[in-house]
Amino acid sequence: MDRPAGSRADAGPGGLIATAGDAPADAEQRLRDAIRPAPGDARAYVDLASLLCREHRVDEALALLDHAIESHPREAWPLSVKAGILTAERRIDETVHLHQQVIARVPAQPVPWLNYGHALQAVGRVKESEAAYRKCLGLDPAAGAAWLGLANLRSIRFAPEDVPMLERALDRAADALNRAQIHFALGRAFADQAQFDTSFRHYRQGNIVRGQVVPYDPAKLSRLVDRLGASFDAHFFSERRSAADAPPGPIFIVGMPRSGSTLVEQILSSHPMVEGLGELFELGSIAAQIGGDDEGTGWIEKIGAIETGDRTELGARYLASIRRFRRSDSPFFTDKMPANWRLIGLVALILPNAKIIDVRRDPVACCFSNFTTYFNRQTSMPTSLEEWAGYYRDYVRALDVYGTRFPGMIYRTCYESLIRDPEAEIRRLLSFVGLPFDPGCLRFHESKRSILTPSAQQVRKPINREGLDRWRNYEPWLRGLVELVPQTSQNRFPLGDRPGAAPMR
Repeated sequence: MDRPAGSRADAGPGGLIATAGDAPADAEQRLRDAIRPAPGDARAYVDLASLLCREHRVDEALALLDHAIESHPREAWPLSVKAGILTAERRIDETVHLHQQVIARVPAQPVPWLNYGHALQAVGRVKESEAAYRKCLGLDPAAGAAWLGLANLRSIRFAPEDVPMLERALDRAADALNRAQIHFALGRAFADQAQFDTSFRHYRQGNIVRGQVVPYDPAKLSRLVDRLGASFDAHFFSERRSAADAPPGPIFIVGMPRSGSTLVEQILSSHPMVEGLGELFELGSIAAQIGGDDEGTGWIEKIGAIETGDRTELGARYLASIRRFRRSDSPFFTDKMPANWRLIGLVALILPNAKIIDVRRDPVACCFSNFTTYFNRQTSMPTSLEEWAGYYRDYVRALDVYGTRFPGMIYRTCYESLIRDPEAEIRRLLSFVGLPFDPGCLRFHESKRSILTPSAQQVRKPINREGLDRWRNYEPWLRGLVELVPQTSQNRFPLGDRPGAAPMR
């Protein structure tokens, strides 16, 4: 958990008492012992709240923070920590008033304004979000995260006078990641001025800087996909997979980042029988529990030896782990972690009645959109057009494997088809999931649910062609990318690609 806004830099020894080697119960007791003689020790509260959350005792962590809020009426950190926990629990709508209280207590600190801007962006209050980011920048003009926050507000445009401010911020950036964020914001700012050559240079430099801090190994992903193809032959799943007693419910939305998966989830979650849960890490955690390794293939090595009953228990464990995110009793829910395309084989074995929606987008448009997107420092992703092309090819290779193994389990939808004829494609999506058509799905943009992805503002508008061909402004610099994804024309799928159709070649 990040250091909360308003906490003291010398918050005390609490965080040093509970070490990684402690058993959870011992660590908890040591932290509680640390708090008693030093009730103002923010670090001890942060560490104890983090420990409780890791132990799935979120209500206890929130109660701990409520006590801290009451006993420290002038301090900002208990409010900030509680807001961080609620955000992690996908309850970001509950954080807005907490951020307001933090700002009331420390109005001259930039970080609370930044956090407030993020929360407002997630709940769709765009103008207020812009104002909060600009207030942060008024206090810290070189705050890269605030400039990036403005860039991610797709419905606003940078003004010409923002450009020199951004360039000065770049000169003053505190570290490499801050510089990377400002480069990405400059890419957007110069695009808003129709200076696409300068815009592209900033996107490229932002990727270079980020890649130096968060390295990416393209060969690692290729080895993973090779292993999927070699391990999951035609007989592997037929001998192990049984859907007879498996519960329905999960709808996994997978694909490339920036492929349209947020739009698909927003549409489905507008159906009264579907709850959208956003990007969940729980399936990846299950895979790591089966067999974690640096290559991400450990679960592949071990899943074949797991008995049917144990696989069923793993599926139940997944369903139990996401229960804390549920806010309704809807019979269906979505898990929209795009990278779960690597784990479709695991889904098939532990949740055989799950539905999987593979969202495709024109590869040049998709790869370029990712190239212009800043990914956080916890996420190792491609940082060049060549690497994004390779990522796309590996993703398609994996889905080709799974498409032949699970006819009827995976539905391939095309973003461009959804834009061209939304009602027809929405009806097919709902039919695949097993739901009747509901007109609310056509009014997805009216949904008030919180959204934490870069596409948040786009899916709050009715379907339109805005941004569909944005990449063409950069066409002179993308000729190499077009050559690296020669299957571009084949990826312009015919309208209504059916579930279980032959895999793309």
